[in-house]
Amino acid sequence: MSYQWLNGLAAIILASAMTACVPPQFGNASRNFVNPSSDGGSAARAADYRIGPEDELHVTVWKNETLTRTVPVRPDGMISLPLVNDVNAAGLTPMELRDVLRKKLTAYMTNPEVSVIVQKVASFKVSVMGEVMKPGTYEINGHSTVIDALARAEGLTEFAARSRIVVLRKEGGATQRIPFNYNRAVSGAGDQDNFFLRPGDIVVVP
Repeated sequence: MSYQWLNGLAAIILASAMTACVPPQFGNASRNFVNPSSDGGSAARAADYRIGPEDELHVTVWKNETLTRTVPVRPDGMISLPLVNDVNAAGLTPMELRDVLRKKLTAYMTNPEVSVIVQKVASFKVSVMGEVMKPGTYEINGHSTVIDALARAEGLTEFAARSRIVVLRKEGGATQRIPFNYNRAVSGAGDQDNFFLRPGDIVVVP
């Protein structure tokens, strides 16, 4: 995985962490940062990446070396940190997890600065079915999109209904049907997101 892409995953909040004074370079307001990328679309998708089991995260708490550390996401989706103990990380974006950690840490310190960076993305399996050249189950990494999965299946057949692709995703005990229009995604029209896949997703091409 490229260092550039990992930079795209960085979600950093800058806020005051001192009780007596606020460093002037930060001010009182929180700010969100995503490192720039040469591929603007990739950077935007990276900001939406959802953490999964066995990913590796680097959590930084400004001016607190004890809390700053690299932690694995366990198979149950949890991470462990001092003070806050077990925290669910799976399914959250780095920025969402940052906000959760900030809220928990405010019980122990004033206005903690927290950053969460995904350092390593674990692989997982998705299935691609229907009118593709090579249907099957594929192991992909955590920043793979619908089009990436279709490419792993060696592309669409001439009979594929490109505008009626569906991604089946289990969410909270129910199965979601997420429509995907291949033609709109590759045209760059902007109304079809080439979104990230999640573990267990099934891409169905009618």
